[in-house]
Amino acid sequence: MQNARNALTPDALAMLQSIAAAGSFAAAARAMGMVPSALTYRVRLIEDALDVLLYDRSSRQAVLTEAGAELLREGARLLHDMEAVANRVKRVATGWEPQFTIAVDTIISKSTVMELCDAFFAQSPPTRIRLRDETLSGTLEALTSGQADLAIGTTHDTNTTTDIHTKPLGNVSFVYAVAPHHPLANAAEPLSDTLIQQHRAVAVADSVLRGSAMTFGLLSGQDVFTVGSMQAKLDAQLRGLGGGNLPRCMADTYIDAGRLVVKKTERGPRQVAIHYAWRGGKAKTHGRALQWWLQQLESPTTRAALLEKHRSNFY
Repeated sequence: MQNARNALTPDALAMLQSIAAAGSFAAAARAMGMVPSALTYRVRLIEDALDVLLYDRSSRQAVLTEAGAELLREGARLLHDMEAVANRVKRVATGWEPQFTIAVDTIISKSTVMELCDAFFAQSPPTRIRLRDETLSGTLEALTSGQADLAIGTTHDTNTTTDIHTKPLGNVSFVYAVAPHHPLANAAEPLSDTLIQQHRAVAVADSVLRGSAMTFGLLSGQDVFTVGSMQAKLDAQLRGLGGGNLPRCMADTYIDAGRLVVKKTERGPRQVAIHYAWRGGKAKTHGRALQWWLQQLESPTTRAALLEKHRSNFY
């Protein structure tokens, strides 16, 4: 006697679908070029293996029992999944990566990343995309540790590192900003370090797991409110929970609307060079997913959008 695993073959499931489509054993047997008794025998083998009745034998028609109907539904799903896996394997064999992980720094425009993902999926590739939100040194670490295949928004040029390649994404200008109701909003400029130190700073936590975390603009002894992303830092400063440097591309809408006040400081404005980086040797050895993303990042319009196209969320 067959066990259930051996009985439920793709051919057996397809046979049950044929019986359901034909409406009777006799009609299905004719369509399949079999004698009815042979078809009935094959169905009984499946029933014996599962220890259930799949068809109501009191009718001349192929009337499914509840168990039979459930097997037909699940069988159709399994056959579809098998076909999908077969197609996926064929396409992966053509050079597509099974999974492609992108580490995205929180300074990068999420809406632009999603637009790129939309364009990627429109090709119906077999590659699964995984996005990782990272910050500061953690963005590059995700790449160097092998947890990501592409990093967008790194602050280091790592072309001197073996197997890691980088290209510039663009420059981001930072401004020191506070909410209009913050005590520093009406303070005389330029703000001194001594004055800034007396007020809470909002800082983004570095997502790096190993090595030294990166910090910008914090003063020794200053009270710090640490958040997990650049968007959270912006939200905190809009609420007056502290001050700090913000990317101009993220803050401009709120500055123009009077929701943030830019203050000159003794240290002056800061500009940071942002890069994207990937692992791999020569271009000809790159998987097709990496090739596609690198091609998109060659576009100046795409690079600019990744740094500048931030959505505003007024509350």
